[in-house]
Amino acid sequence: MSDTRHVEGSPIEPAPRRARPDDAGRVAQTWLRSRRSSVPEIPSPVHSDSEVIEWFATVVLPAGGTWVIDHADVVVALLVLEPAGWIDQLYVDPDFAGRGLGSRLVAVAKAAAPGGLELWTFQANVRARRFYERHGFVAVGMTDGDNEEGAPDVRYRWPAM
Repeated sequence: MSDTRHVEGSPIEPAPRRARPDDAGRVAQTWLRSRRSSVPEIPSPVHSDSEVIEWFATVVLPAGGTWVIDHADVVVALLVLEPAGWIDQLYVDPDFAGRGLGSRLVAVAKAAAPGGLELWTFQANVRARRFYERHGFVAVGMTDGDNEEGAPDVRYRWPAM
């Protein structure tokens, strides 16, 4: 039995793969769609679309820690895993949320860093916080907004130590 899922008649093969350099624009667009759909729970992006695309193309993807899930030549989920077990970015296209894609990417991160993972998310992002807590992450610290958005955030760790 296949684990293929269907959305509007089209199968999704939710197998994560490493991002390629030519994915930069698609990855950035998914990041932007996801961020914008989460406003006002999280702040709007502080950089222009072109700056975000450039950042993914010249900084993020060349670092090699980006994983994606595709559907119909569109990146529908992305994970940026930094060295030393940091989840820097985890976003799912809003049209594909709730289908287990984020969980598949968390599994990739846990397999890559079995000694532990850490991440930041905005305190107000209740959906993300519940998601990470369901996956065994524990809040270990908070700030009053020590980030470029100036929004309070929370630091999570897996496994809890």
